[in-house]
Amino acid sequence: MTVERVSAAVAPAGQLRPQRSPTWMLDQLPVAMLDQDFFRRFVSIFQELGASLLEDADNVEHAADASVAPQPMLPYLASWIGVETIDDSQPEELQRRIVSSAAKTLTWRGTARGLRSYLELISEGPVEVEEGGGIWRAGEAPDDTSWVVMRVRSTGQLELDDFVDVVRDEVPAHVRAELYVGPDRVWTSEEEWPA
Repeated sequence: MTVERVSAAVAPAGQLRPQRSPTWMLDQLPVAMLDQDFFRRFVSIFQELGASLLEDADNVEHAADASVAPQPMLPYLASWIGVETIDDSQPEELQRRIVSSAAKTLTWRGTARGLRSYLELISEGPVEVEEGGGIWRAGEAPDDTSWVVMRVRSTGQLELDDFVDVVRDEVPAHVRAELYVGPDRVWTSEEEWPA
């Protein structure tokens, strides 16, 4: 008897893989061996060990999916895309949102658009981003274009210090930055990196 396998690419979306037979290894033994109790018990040991390994292998495609990956995997996923501000003290749902938000805005990282999108997802509200960048004709560029001012209503589920750390990771190093939460300026890069 053979066990029929359906790959994720062939299975319809949202459908789970078929369950593996609980006797999948024993089913592969020659009939003469199945009649002997010793072989059945001996192979059952390996079948039990193999089943747990196969279950892990079956789920490996989900290890990099921030929505279902095991919680201890989230900081590793974040580090793969350059986000170093996730730790175990944060709620799991927030960790998942930070990873998925950073991944969605990765192609725009370092731009006002990417910064705005990322901060909207993390702060759970509207964000204003003013910046000095732009495109000008030769000789018409202003003297100072490396600045950004960010305004959010709240820090979402993050504590203020954690929110500032997230912002600090997203702002390009050469850009002078200011962050306002409500009416209060809570961080400026000039305090950390004097000119």
